[in-house]
Amino acid sequence: MDNPRTVESASTDMIGQTPVRESSMLADIKSLIKVGIINSNLITTFAGFWLALHFTGSSFIDHWVTFLLTMAGTALVIAGGCIINNWYDRDIDPIMSRTKNRPTVTGTMSLSLIKGLGISTSLLGVVVLLFTTVEAAIFGAFGWFVYVVLYTMWSKRRYTINTVIGSFSGAVPPLIGWAAIDPGLQLEAIILFLIMFIWQTPHFLALAMKKKEDYKAAGIPMLPVVHGFEMTKRQIVIYVACLLPLPIYLASLGSIFLVIAFTLSAGWLVLGIYGFFMKDDYKWATWMFVYSLNYLTIMFLMMVVVTLPFPF
Repeated sequence: MDNPRTVESASTDMIGQTPVRESSMLADIKSLIKVGIINSNLITTFAGFWLALHFTGSSFIDHWVTFLLTMAGTALVIAGGCIINNWYDRDIDPIMSRTKNRPTVTGTMSLSLIKGLGISTSLLGVVVLLFTTVEAAIFGAFGWFVYVVLYTMWSKRRYTINTVIGSFSGAVPPLIGWAAIDPGLQLEAIILFLIMFIWQTPHFLALAMKKKEDYKAAGIPMLPVVHGFEMTKRQIVIYVACLLPLPIYLASLGSIFLVIAFTLSAGWLVLGIYGFFMKDDYKWATWMFVYSLNYLTIMFLMMVVVTLPFPF
């Protein structure tokens, strides 16, 4: 007979060598706030913050409190938006394999608690950002509004263009980071926004191809569901091609950055074109999805690396 002990940790039981799962409360919260989304967005927030220091000749040491507030406020706003997204999508999440274990589906947390947690977390995030600059808080609130209202509640279930609409919210974090230091922004800040805005469509369309059957079952009009894989692949390649010239506007970051940025974009484009010759569309979509994650991480980390000596 199985031991009915309560499971409390994600570590391994060294005595019985039996995997022990996380406490249900912690697992539920991590599922609600979508940790992966927060982490990736904080990378771009940090890049925006760091480059603002670089281009304004400011010191990180002089702004370390602002840095902590910026990162915490951004994380809270994103977490709050994700929680509300989960609360609103509770009717379709049971249908999709990747969302059917969320607490809004399993009932391990009450819907009223989840809704209240989403609203309070969102408001707290905006308030924290207000302690940096008003502009940073406005960008945070704008990103939240686009994701929660324009994407989740309005376009997601109605239009194939929902991916593009949602891209506005995902492109905001670098602006939050930059505005916390330089509310007036600069051309480079706009380029960061454009890179993120354009990047998101091929990233999420690749995911939509991978999860086509889930979206179809849930009635979500993603492009692969409505218009098929060929149309989706053409759209992906067009968006990736649009990324190619953007690093030129960041030429002040140096030739090393330009070479790496162009190589990343060109490699993604070649892989995208190769999709027209592959027979396994799902395998290609997986490659494109993984490449997009590496593209984002390497691109924004390199922006920081090539400017390391200067903000101090």
